[in-house]
Amino acid sequence: MIDILAITGPIYLAIGLGYVATRWGVFERVDMRVFGKFTLNLALPALLFNALSQRSVAEILNGQYLLAYALSSLLVMALALVWTRQVQRHSLSYSSMMAMGMTCPNSGFVGFPIILLTLGPVAGVALALNMVVENLLLIPLLLAVADSDGGARGQWRKAVQQTLIGLVKNPMIIGIAAGFCVSWLGVHIPTPFARTVTLFAQASGALSLFVIGGSLVNLKVQGLKGPVVQITLGKLLLHPLVMLVTLWWMVPVDDPALRAAALITAALPMLGIYTILSQRHGHEATSAAALLVTTVASFFTLSGLLWVLQHVTL
Repeated sequence: MIDILAITGPIYLAIGLGYVATRWGVFERVDMRVFGKFTLNLALPALLFNALSQRSVAEILNGQYLLAYALSSLLVMALALVWTRQVQRHSLSYSSMMAMGMTCPNSGFVGFPIILLTLGPVAGVALALNMVVENLLLIPLLLAVADSDGGARGQWRKAVQQTLIGLVKNPMIIGIAAGFCVSWLGVHIPTPFARTVTLFAQASGALSLFVIGGSLVNLKVQGLKGPVVQITLGKLLLHPLVMLVTLWWMVPVDDPALRAAALITAALPMLGIYTILSQRHGHEATSAAALLVTTVASFFTLSGLLWVLQHVTL
């Protein structure tokens, strides 16, 4: 278990440091937005470019991984939407918020550092594949569901269109596309440029975790225990269980490292911009509380999962 804590300990200590530094006023909570923008717009795109440009196209385009991740996430999404919409009779926008919390992990800020420490260089490829599924399928689909709630006919199509247009300008998508093109064309990157990109890529790990910690300051849980518990259980238990079933019986992934990466990804807390995406329909209080509880609880669930992965062959 000491080996597991050696992996998860630094991750959550970095998150804790971000929380403490912001709580004590060393940084303001608004500063986390600046750090987050640096990470999203420069550090993570550089990391994705490095991960893809230094590998062959065959290693990058892993259809098994993409299908397993997409299928398991869509199954959890469907279950969450049916439960909240049909059983609990919530609105489509509220149901979409619940489903997003259960299916969209924090692949960049939390997932990459954990997978890197656990599995090594495959973390970059897993992150790129995750970003493709999350940004091209999961998030646009859930936003379309939320925007179709009581809106004008055809509004969901407009929401999907706007989301896809935004993706074209997304630095992480640009990093993925550029890295793939360099790999496909076999272009040699000049050493000064490669080292510059690497410098920015190396900044992503610690800074992303620090941002998560600082963003948790002042989030409240009171009065929201019911939905928060549901989202937490859905994200940290249901999603990885469905992923495990998918890997075993529906879409077996040949590469054992990518199998483990897929399972770890499914067990991550939700994405860091979860609250921001929920603000549009007035569900920021529930999403913020769920983000806080799920992030804290994931220390224990992820530590347990990593222990299992050390002792059981998938």
